[in-house]
Amino acid sequence: MPTDFDATRALFDLPEGVIYLDGNSLGPLPRAASARVGQVMTQEWGKMVITGWNRAGWMEMPSRIGDRIGQLIGAEPGHVVLGDTLSIKVYQALASALEMMPGRRVILSDTGNFPTDLYMAEGLCRTLGDGYELRTVPPADVEEAIDGSVAVLMLTEVDYRTGRRHDMAALTRRAHAAGALVVWDLAHSAGAFAVDVAGTGADFAVGCTYKYLNAGPGGPAFIYVAPRHAETARPALSGWLGHEEPFAFDLTYRPARGVERMRVGTPPVLQMAALEAALDVWDHVDMGEVRARSLELQDRFISGVEAACPDLELATPRDPAERGSQVSFRHPEGYAIMQALIARGVIGDFRAPDILRFGFTPLYLRAQDVDAAIAHLAAVMDGREWDRPDYRTRARVT
Repeated sequence: MPTDFDATRALFDLPEGVIYLDGNSLGPLPRAASARVGQVMTQEWGKMVITGWNRAGWMEMPSRIGDRIGQLIGAEPGHVVLGDTLSIKVYQALASALEMMPGRRVILSDTGNFPTDLYMAEGLCRTLGDGYELRTVPPADVEEAIDGSVAVLMLTEVDYRTGRRHDMAALTRRAHAAGALVVWDLAHSAGAFAVDVAGTGADFAVGCTYKYLNAGPGGPAFIYVAPRHAETARPALSGWLGHEEPFAFDLTYRPARGVERMRVGTPPVLQMAALEAALDVWDHVDMGEVRARSLELQDRFISGVEAACPDLELATPRDPAERGSQVSFRHPEGYAIMQALIARGVIGDFRAPDILRFGFTPLYLRAQDVDAAIAHLAAVMDGREWDRPDYRTRARVT
């Protein structure tokens, strides 16, 4: 049955009078999430208190919800677990992969990777010492830079600034041929288009849930460990809930079976409840249709903006196969332009130094929204509405 995008739009509580083009940064509120969190607060936490860990199944949530995310990223059942933050999951995956590669010291990434991934890699290299290094190259040069010195290739599939999409299958094959392991960050992939971590042979994958998966601000992250590594990868952050028997209270760590060992701290139950409600939306959609509609909306936006706003330079690849679910344009006054656009009720965001970024999520975005956004952007540019001191004053979050 074809996906009914009008029906999926109705599942979100969208602000009135707003065209929301920033779901690639923070997804909007699913209508079911409020009731679900409220139920957990009043009926579970409120009435069960601590017995909710057993009676309400709170302790199993990271695995249960992890499997639901696994379906969206092409993972084998039982190999995705949820919890903690994306930075922690990046650190876990990198540390485990490096330990599995004795004799090699290089983490290879690209200059378009999200800073937190690079920061975590830098910190891990400092901790390990002994010649460990993070090596970065331009995104287009990654394949050529993979050689026998690389222990781990760490990439975000979709560039957070430009929307450029790496070829996961090809780069994973190239890394494996060179004897390296691969960690994929799916923060801008999961929920945007179909991902196939099992089919492409990924060793590890991580991602957040507050973008296209709509878990809300601070939503928990997930980690995937391929079955072939599940019983051998050792977590550097060996937390209590990653122990084989947490309630044995052993003084010595013994890793749990499989991906469960990648659990660290106490599950964020309320946030997971919101995510679980948000994931119900995906029961009604076909990811192939989501991808096709997203590309239609992107192409409509690109052609419209280029016709109406010649001063804006397209930063996103023109080839649909080479981009994720966002479109970015460059302009020296990008921040001020975005503030003027937001003042008109069209919400995108800005990424330094000059990127205006727009996300395209067909679950709630329509063609008429795209056309209206183009008209507003053209008015901002034609009337130089951005040329105001208050629009140039940077807020803490851009």
